[in-house]
Amino acid sequence: MANRPENRFESRSRARRRALQALYQWHLTGLDVGEILAQFREEQDFSNVDTELFATLVRKVSTGQTDIDEKLAPFLDRPINQLDVIEHVILSIGAYELLNSIEVPHQVVIDEAINLAKMFGAEQGHSFINGVLDKAAKQWRDPATALPFNRA
Repeated sequence: MANRPENRFESRSRARRRALQALYQWHLTGLDVGEILAQFREEQDFSNVDTELFATLVRKVSTGQTDIDEKLAPFLDRPINQLDVIEHVILSIGAYELLNSIEVPHQVVIDEAINLAKMFGAEQGHSFINGVLDKAAKQWRDPATALPFNRA
């Protein structure tokens, strides 16, 4: 039963939700990512959570935040520092996955980000997230227009 695709997809969705929460805490507190990861593992329910994806997203997004922000900037209608923290984190997770998780279809990445925005973001935040990541995916993932990028 653990190998059924819907369980795998749900465990990855849950990992993204936990990563959003951990990265939100990191943005607000500036705590060490290792401390946040340990705290989450200790205090949160990780049943049916892809713990590897969770840890990867938290570590890679936090260490690559400056690079991710630079890559997202051309698709934004305002400076990064004017984004709501939740929207910033959701866009960062989505951008990381679009750039580095090529095995995940771009529409899955965007849909997951939209779902996170509907759950945790402002009322119309999901439309903003959709627009930004859709434009980014067209440039980053479309073989006809994609430029080589550095996968970190």
